[in-house]
Amino acid sequence: MENPQIIVLIRIALIIGIFLVLLQIVRLIKRMIEMKHRRELISSVTPLDRGTESERDLVYRLLKSGIPAKTIFHDLLIDRGNGEYSQIDVVVPTKIGILVFEVKDYNGWIFGNGGHEQWTQVMAYGNEKYRFYNPIRQNASHIRYLRKELNISDNIPVFSIIVFYGNSTLKDLNYIPRNTFVIKPHRLSDVITNILNSYSEATFADKWEVVHLLRTAVDRGSSTIAMQQHIQDIGDKLGKHRIYE
Repeated sequence: MENPQIIVLIRIALIIGIFLVLLQIVRLIKRMIEMKHRRELISSVTPLDRGTESERDLVYRLLKSGIPAKTIFHDLLIDRGNGEYSQIDVVVPTKIGILVFEVKDYNGWIFGNGGHEQWTQVMAYGNEKYRFYNPIRQNASHIRYLRKELNISDNIPVFSIIVFYGNSTLKDLNYIPRNTFVIKPHRLSDVITNILNSYSEATFADKWEVVHLLRTAVDRGSSTIAMQQHIQDIGDKLGKHRIYE
């Protein structure tokens, strides 16, 4: 004769098992809906295969922060005027000025001085150290050429925002210039709110011309010929093909 208690326990286990399976299904469906919504939001600004995953995540976070899709420009090639280009990850024109984003993917501890040429990445509890070009200087160069292409005066503030993705910790950074911010992605909304609330409205000579030129730079970034030229210029500057061992 079957034990009634065992039957009850089996039924309870089955109910719990079914509940857990249904919970997983609900979570999966919710996740799929969220991913679909995320893709739709990103595609309102840029193709899903353009740029890096971190750049697209930045676009998504900007949208979630309330920045209109039409004011987010991703993956721009800025003409330096000498046959070379500068590639900018994301630009956002706002009523108080222009936000220029540089995305970095690094793990480990990040050390740096705003005025130094090189920063340091430390990994494996200090056993591995790597140097990389100061992203503040890199973005400052981008901004210089962007100002020239957009033909905007020095009265229009341009804010440099360096976003560190990856499993990195901003361990010791100092001497960060004015209008420059070094952040982790989860602090994006805080920084944007701080900027928008701390500065008065800027006076653009022709804001529609600025938008048009930014769109032109985005289109240039999708040009295979222009991008190949940019990659070739970078390779030539690195000069690795001129090293013979």
